[in-house]
Amino acid sequence: MKSIKDLFNIKYPLLQGGMTKIADHKLVSAVSNAGALGILASAGLDAEELRKEIKLTKQLTDKPFAVNLMLMSKNIPELIEVIIEENIKIVTTGAGTPKPYMRILKEHGIKVVAVIPNVKVAKKMEELGVDAVVAEGTESGGHVGETTTLTLIPQVVDEVNIPVIAAGGIADGRGIAAAFILGAQGVQLGTLFLATEECLVPDAFKKALIDASDTSTVVVGRQKGIPFRSIKNDLISKYYELEQINYTKEELDKLKNIGIENAITNGDVENGILMVGQITGLIKKVKPVKEVIEEIFKEANNILVNTEEI
Repeated sequence: MKSIKDLFNIKYPLLQGGMTKIADHKLVSAVSNAGALGILASAGLDAEELRKEIKLTKQLTDKPFAVNLMLMSKNIPELIEVIIEENIKIVTTGAGTPKPYMRILKEHGIKVVAVIPNVKVAKKMEELGVDAVVAEGTESGGHVGETTTLTLIPQVVDEVNIPVIAAGGIADGRGIAAAFILGAQGVQLGTLFLATEECLVPDAFKKALIDASDTSTVVVGRQKGIPFRSIKNDLISKYYELEQINYTKEELDKLKNIGIENAITNGDVENGILMVGQITGLIKKVKPVKEVIEEIFKEANNILVNTEEI
C-alpha cells in the first residue's frame, strides 16, 4: 500500500478540506506550496468558474493540488470535463457516490479520494476502486455523520485495504499523532485553515472562530436534509426552531444558503452560518498557512519520536 505522501507526491501527509465557497486558489496554492495537498472547492461553481480557479492556482504553485466534487451538484459532468482538460490528477468526492464517474476519471489517470462517514460506505468505495478514503468523524465542521473520529478511524482501517485519511476534530500535532496511532496514513483539516492569513473568510468570521470554545458549535438539520455543524448564533437558533415546526427541506436549504453567504461574504456572525468543527477551542491565532503546517507536524513528530517520522 502506497503512503499518502507517495500517492499524492507531497511532503506532508495532509489534505486541506475542500470547503465550499472558501477553498479558493489563494488558500489552495498556499497549502500546496507548504508541502501538503490543497483542494479547490467546486461546489457552487460553473465549469468556466472552476477552470478560472484552476488556472489561477497553477499560476501560484507548481505543486500537486486537487479538486473537490460535491456530488449533489447538478453539473458534475461539466466539472469533470474541465478537470480532465486542465490535467488535474486528484479529486476528492463527498455528498454522494462517485460510481457514475469512476470509469471516466480512471481512464484519465485521476486518483479518487472519497469522504466517508462509516465503515459500510468505506467498503463500498473500496469496491468502486477509489484510491483512498477520508474517514470523517462527527466532530468536523459542515456536513457530518454520526460516528466520532476516535471510533471511526480504527474500524475503517480494519475493514479496508486502501489508505485511510482521518478528519474531524484535528487541529494540532497531538491530533495528527493520535490519527496515526489509530491507523490512519494521513489527515484532512478544514477548521484550522479558516484561521489562516490566506483564507478568504472575513476577519469577523476568523474572530468568531478564535473566540469560540469547545461548546460553541451545534449540529442542526438532523430532522430534514443533511445535518451540519456550525457555531451557535441567532440564525442557527432560528434554523432549529423552524425544523421543529416542519419547515420544508427546500425552505431550510434556502435559509442555509443565505446564512453561508452572510458569513463568508458579509462577515455577519449572527445572521450567518459559520461551519466549523468542535476543535475550535484549540485555535487561538490567525497564522500563515506555511507556519501552521510546519508547527503541527513538528509537534506530531516530537510525539511520535519512537516511530518512523511521518
